[in-house]
Amino acid sequence: MKEKPSGYSFLPELDKCHAAQVSIEAAQPRLDLAALAALPTKTIMVGVLDLGDATIETPATIETRLGEALAHIPPERLVVAPDCGMKYLPRDVAFGKLAAMVEATRQVRARL
Repeated sequence: MKEKPSGYSFLPELDKCHAAQVSIEAAQPRLDLAALAALPTKTIMVGVLDLGDATIETPATIETRLGEALAHIPPERLVVAPDCGMKYLPRDVAFGKLAAMVEATRQVRARL
């Protein structure tokens, strides 16, 4: 089994590039979202769905992940997204994960 790094050590350098938006897989690697502070000038797509696990997250689980992201970046710079690799999931699981992500996003937006 391959071990993935626990973070993205190159984020401070990435903040200096011309791209306005950066996508970060955060759910599957259980990324410490304090790392988002290294991208103060970027809009960040934060992956909130663990696509390495076929279990469909509850909206509450995703809300927690969104709350962790919002502790480090303002809502106007957050784009909610799945992690990469949804094509490997059964269609019903992928749909369930996306539906939970949408519901969690609605609930978080209602509180903001």
